Amino acid sequence: MSDSLPNRCFRTASGRLETILVETVIPGGWMPALVIGPMLRYVDVTSASIWVETDRPATVTVHTPDGDHSSTTFTVHGHHYAVVDLVGLTGDVPGYRVSLDDTPVWPLDGAPPSRIRLIPEDGPRRLAFGSCRTSVPNDPQTVRTHGPDVLRAYARHLETAADGDWPDLLLLLGDQVYADNPSQEMLDFVRARRTGEPQGEIADFEEYAELYRQAWTEPPIRWLLSTVPSAMIFDDHDVRDDWNTSQPWREAMDRVPWWRHRLISGLGAYWVYQHLGNLSPDERAKDPLLLDLMRGAGSERLDAFADLADTDPASNRWSYARDLGRTRLIMIDTRCARQLAPGERRMLDPGEWAWLEEQVARPADRLVLGSSIPFLLPEGVHLVQNWNEALCDGAWGRPVARLSESFRQAFDLEHWAAFRHSFDALATLLAGRGVPVVILSGDVHFSYLARSRNIFQVVCSPIRNPLSRVLRLANVLTQFGVATLVGAVLARLARIPRPPIRWRVTKGPWFQNALATLTLPDQVTWHEADGDTVRPIDGARLR
Repeated sequence: MSDSLPNRCFRTASGRLETILVETVIPGGWMPALVIGPMLRYVDVTSASIWVETDRPATVTVHTPDGDHSSTTFTVHGHHYAVVDLVGLTGDVPGYRVSLDDTPVWPLDGAPPSRIRLIPEDGPRRLAFGSCRTSVPNDPQTVRTHGPDVLRAYARHLETAADGDWPDLLLLLGDQVYADNPSQEMLDFVRARRTGEPQGEIADFEEYAELYRQAWTEPPIRWLLSTVPSAMIFDDHDVRDDWNTSQPWREAMDRVPWWRHRLISGLGAYWVYQHLGNLSPDERAKDPLLLDLMRGAGSERLDAFADLADTDPASNRWSYARDLGRTRLIMIDTRCARQLAPGERRMLDPGEWAWLEEQVARPADRLVLGSSIPFLLPEGVHLVQNWNEALCDGAWGRPVARLSESFRQAFDLEHWAAFRHSFDALATLLAGRGVPVVILSGDVHFSYLARSRNIFQVVCSPIRNPLSRVLRLANVLTQFGVATLVGAVLARLARIPRPPIRWRVTKGPWFQNALATLTLPDQVTWHEADGDTVRPIDGARLR
């Protein structure tokens, strides 16, 4: 039998390329198929992990020139998943193949080979990163409203790029899927299976599974994720806009009848589709949830885990860290680990903060922090969020606090600046570290660079979800105009101390769809789509 499969793609009426999951009758049954993947996730100097979703239980085997590596699937909510660990690798893998129960399923005909490039011993040379990507078609009409998909263009660019242009790691910094604002294709899927609440949003695990399938199976994206290692962290839209903004927000959502099931489904899907691949083979081998699922514990075990992860954030840590040579990568959960009680608000609960302090203190030549929401905003906006938090906590009385809470939720005032004690603590910690600190972020739908002493804030957002021209102008006027003028005045009126560090925006803002690269030790470049490739928007040296 051929090592590759027939072309499995067709073009929809909208012009979008879709993958057909072909099932062929063979003696004794149906051929198994991939639903999503293979996705190259965790990679270090000697190992790599490949994640897949299959259409039925199967043994998944990854074939390399040095040998075969296999794992069986586990099942939750009628979906089947596996992570295959390739350990003890002595060098890069020029190309790999995947089979399910001895049936070849990857690569597809016509696609470039999927290879594995290990992290060099002295650390990565280049990281690619960005956030906020809607999964919509690529026909001319949709491109006019959503702009080009820069991740797709980047994939096309890498098909012919020299090795020196390839990233060693792709960091996806939140909003990989939009559960609260799905595409028309996703809405068609939802309406074909139910009519109840929530209308226009994702309701359960089945719909999350389809949401991820639509996000990751267009051929260029699928190939990119099969051959470039990826590390991920969530932001609010992976669950719902403004997720965990404040205690009043949580209390209001808890009164919504469908919310609890949706939240449990979202966190469970995140664990399966994103978080599991963030773990190293050793971490995964000790993960109690995965061990239970591999023993057949099933959907109830995953749902109970997700429920507890929300009600007791200390029960689980979504944040993680990796040593990449002399570079320390720390990906921070800035959503689920929040402590929201008024007057005691913290971006990270005490256990998570202690973990972060430990990671920052470990020996490294530089720190790279992934925070889905920016740490350093334009300084005026930072002070406005400080002021708003103080008013929400009662600095000017209860009536003003209620109005300020409405203002906070209406204008998304829930970044690090809106958790002032956490901002001050992290600023002091990083400024005292004595090595370069690069914070990579997204969320705000524009890109920029800010600097304070040894701390560099690099924001790249969106990959594909641009603001309208009106909102772009509004952001410029408010965040870089009005807030600059009034932020300090408002902060003084609320008797808020100055931040422990000063900073300024030195590049940007840019509002077009973008993907950025950090070329170590000190070069950052923002890229936009140019047809089937990418071109630089601007760049800077982090010195």
